[in-house]
Amino acid sequence: MALARTRRADSGMNYWPGFVDALSTLILSIIFILTVFVVVQFYLQQEVQGKDTALQRLNAQIAQLTDLLSMEKAGKADLQDQLAQLRATLATAESERDKYKGIADGAGTGAAAAQNRIGSLTGELDSQKKISTRALAQVEVLNQQIGALRRQLAALESALNASESKNKESASRITELGQRLNLALAERVKELSRYRSDFFGKLREILGNRPDIRVVGDRFVLQSEVFFDTNKADLKPEGQAELDKVAGALLNIEKQIPADIPWVLRVDGHTDARPITGGPFKSNWQLSTARALSVVQYLISKGVPPQRLVAAGFGEFDPIDPGTTEEAYRRNRRIELKLTER
Repeated sequence: MALARTRRADSGMNYWPGFVDALSTLILSIIFILTVFVVVQFYLQQEVQGKDTALQRLNAQIAQLTDLLSMEKAGKADLQDQLAQLRATLATAESERDKYKGIADGAGTGAAAAQNRIGSLTGELDSQKKISTRALAQVEVLNQQIGALRRQLAALESALNASESKNKESASRITELGQRLNLALAERVKELSRYRSDFFGKLREILGNRPDIRVVGDRFVLQSEVFFDTNKADLKPEGQAELDKVAGALLNIEKQIPADIPWVLRVDGHTDARPITGGPFKSNWQLSTARALSVVQYLISKGVPPQRLVAAGFGEFDPIDPGTTEEAYRRNRRIELKLTER
């Protein structure tokens, strides 16, 4: 009775699988694009981080040179103050010398004492001149050092500007590469979606309108009873006959898919939620995986390239019917085929 109801339900036009197929394909495409973009973003970010480290080193050197330049300027200011004091002392000594010299020239009395004082002041004056000369030499050396520091600081600022400009170019390149990658991935996803539709259309054509074979979203769903006996993972003859059709359709579509599209046919095994009792398998997970492997191995024997096949077992953990009736259990025991990207 349940099978009759299912056939009557399947005989009408059902647009929902096609809508779910398109929506699932769009979500898969977005997830894949984001994944690849994150990988590219990671490697490009490593390059930018290396440049940021170099910028930090340059900034540290600039700060160190700026401190050194400030110290040199402070030392120069101190020397200039000392030079000014020496010049003032020198001017005072010269004034006093001239004073006593005038006294000596204008008065014969005490001329010898005045002359001695003049000699003493002249000696002091010469000493002050020597000190002033040394101070001027030190000021000149400091001027040269400050000039060299300024040239080094200018060179570092130029390198810093160049590095910042290169960082901006790298950021622009990241944006451009991301846009190009998005376009390329969107084109590839769109192209693979077209081949997936062709493949499912071919399968529907060769397998016929059967209630135990249907399309759910982006997957082709076949009931396990078509291929396996209860708690078994060995393909039945009638199951092998159906897989012959699948292999033929897959080999036909393989010739049409460009070689640069990394596609695979994923074979997923599913069971119902009831525990396994007896038999070689200790869990539904083992049973579902063994059944997926049996399908993959049979397709390989029919000429399907092994690198284009993936086997996965989900056990009872991905039901399509949450019910606990016999019909729900039957719907959950299934093999799903999905043409997707590696």
